[in-house]
Amino acid sequence: VQLQASGGGAVQAGGSLRLSCAASGSIFSLYDMGWFRQAPGKQRELVAGITSGGRIKYGDSAKGRFTISRDNAKNTVYLQMNSLKPEDTAVYYCNAVDAINRSSWGQGTLVTVSS
Repeated sequence: VQLQASGGGAVQAGGSLRLSCAASGSIFSLYDMGWFRQAPGKQRELVAGITSGGRIKYGDSAKGRFTISRDNAKNTVYLQMNSLKPEDTAVYYCNAVDAINRSSWGQGTLVTVSS
């Protein structure tokens, strides 16, 4: 599967962004999808994940502020980010995992939150 992330940008603290990740090349509905992020000098971390069956998990940094969703008809997974903080500044990556645990990554989209 090929993944194309978009929607990043620069926003002030307290603002919102919606990231999108469009998938192609395979049956999107069969994949578990996730958003990860990596800030400079830090390890990549899970932001949110949604399984093919719709089960959702959030990383601690996202709980209460971010919402992950998927539209299988559009082959797209979304990350709605509200109440953004400067510490949310990172490159956000889309991830897809298939039924035999093969993982694919998108190219990343930069989110910059200023105080």
